[in-house]
Amino acid sequence: MSQAYSVNQSLAPRSVAPDSFPRWVLFCAAGIIAFSLIGVGLIRITGNGPDQLAAAATVQRSLIFEDQKDGGVRVADGLSGQTLTVLHGEQGFVRGALRALSRERFSRGIGSSQPFELIARVDGRVTLMDPSTGQRVDLESFGPTNTAEFARFLAMQPE
Repeated sequence: MSQAYSVNQSLAPRSVAPDSFPRWVLFCAAGIIAFSLIGVGLIRITGNGPDQLAAAATVQRSLIFEDQKDGGVRVADGLSGQTLTVLHGEQGFVRGALRALSRERFSRGIGSSQPFELIARVDGRVTLMDPSTGQRVDLESFGPTNTAEFARFLAMQPE
């Protein structure tokens, strides 16, 4: 008694394709890597990176900023000690920039008697630098209005 067994085609094992990683993901990753390498190369070649040398100074002035009892900020010439102006009111950007530099001075135990350096450069940039800590704020990064808040101190004469 032999019966022929028929194999149902639906039950037969199928050839299964191996799992494959989508090629488009690999192409995107390769594109991002290529873009990064080209970008870094261009920055290095043109010299516009964060490690570029600062342009020559056209005007430089030492300034001392002192808080007053009435809430104002006295701005004095760092060499003569003469008052240039007293800032009243909010003065948000000036206070914020000074607060950032003063925080580092406080953490190192340096008082507020040391002057800051305000430097205008040939290329139009203005930098506020703290020589006692080596920190600096490139003011042009905050726009022309905020840069002008500090740049006006360069031309002021004592009251």
